[in-house]
Amino acid sequence: MTPPPESEPRPVAARLTGARPEEGRLVLLSALYFFFILSAYYVIRPIREEMAVAGGVENIPWLFTGTLTAMLLVHPIFAAVVSRWTRRRFVTLTYRFFMLNLLVYFVLLSVVADGAAAVWVGRTFFVWISVFNLFVVSVFWSFMTDIFRERQSRRLFGLIGVGGTLGGIVGSSITAFLVGFLSPATLLLFSVLLLEGAVLCLKALDSRCATLAAARGGPGAGREASGGEASGAVIGGSALEGIRRVLASPYLLGIGAFMLLFTIGSTFLYNIQADIISRTFATSAERTSVFAQIDLSVNLLTLFTQLFLTGRILKWLGVRLALGILPVLSVLGFLALGAAPVFAVFVVFQILRRAGNFALAVPTREVLYTVLPRRDKYKAKNFNDLFVYRAGDQIGVWSFAGLRALGLGSSALALTMVPLAGLWLVIALWLGRKQAVLARRPAVRRAEAAAGGLGGPV
Repeated sequence: MTPPPESEPRPVAARLTGARPEEGRLVLLSALYFFFILSAYYVIRPIREEMAVAGGVENIPWLFTGTLTAMLLVHPIFAAVVSRWTRRRFVTLTYRFFMLNLLVYFVLLSVVADGAAAVWVGRTFFVWISVFNLFVVSVFWSFMTDIFRERQSRRLFGLIGVGGTLGGIVGSSITAFLVGFLSPATLLLFSVLLLEGAVLCLKALDSRCATLAAARGGPGAGREASGGEASGAVIGGSALEGIRRVLASPYLLGIGAFMLLFTIGSTFLYNIQADIISRTFATSAERTSVFAQIDLSVNLLTLFTQLFLTGRILKWLGVRLALGILPVLSVLGFLALGAAPVFAVFVVFQILRRAGNFALAVPTREVLYTVLPRRDKYKAKNFNDLFVYRAGDQIGVWSFAGLRALGLGSSALALTMVPLAGLWLVIALWLGRKQAVLARRPAVRRAEAAAGGLGGPV
């Protein structure tokens, strides 16, 4: 499909968002898919948090350790499923499996009301939700990197992320407004329905991609830009292939290190937050109000950036510099927090960092996978997204506790993150340069030129 001549005015929506008219249906379905995924999670997230408190705050670090162990056990099972079925079938199977799990917990929470059994059901639910959250989001982004070309992803991933931001708001609102009328067990059924909506979007996207591939026809139709694999082909390989490919690839190890350093910094900032907020506000009502205002500010800034800035930043700066924005912000923020660990500095840093992650770092990080073979998009990416991410949580939680036990205050703890954020920046710039090299590979460029992107010209 030929892009419109420069003399023809583009629609207002296209000019504002960067999406082209012929890409509209794919972008809308993708955003709706993400909306359903994050809505399903945010409906049950508050239930998880309450169960963690009910099981004893002192046990929360051990729950995260259990989550890390579960991640390591679940990844090979998912990789084995990926090896044996087509994309449409194994992604559908993954979501239906989680829907079945929710129905099991619906029964358990309806039957077990209190006592020691209820506490243990709550603990297993906490671990399960922590796996569920990263898993469904990881599979979503794997699918996105599989159907959009590399240059398209730079323009559109931020826009698609709007669906997830809205989904988080809607899912949280469902629980906030209905928890006084419905039991926690009943709320799980909302997540089941929302996940089914995600499955329907997935099937519609897969069918749309197949239709576009057939319409293009000719040699290579229906094959991926990342290596020429047919979109309906079985990926193959072994259950442990994802782990081996990460360990054998400096590029994939770099992506894992990027995620690890981000989560360690986030864990430190989360714990510093508790100290600053408790010193600044005396009552529970005041603290709750502050947290709500921070969340609202993050959501609004994220939404604005995703709609109007993310695609343009990636286009103007490229992947390398865009990937370095959040590490630079973190270096400056942790330095400022170390110099003045006060509420005003903290709240500005926290809002900018969280919004920068959701609106810019996440879509840019996903672009890194668009230049890789499909097996890396699903297997290696899944290992990085699940195990490496939660490993960062563990390192952050226990190292913060150790440094705190040595007597370090909030200022010193913030400053310990500055060199890590500096290392994070070096890795980000290296990844961006490596991604540009991979994007120029002849196989990728030929496939992009032939396909023009599934949604239209790139």
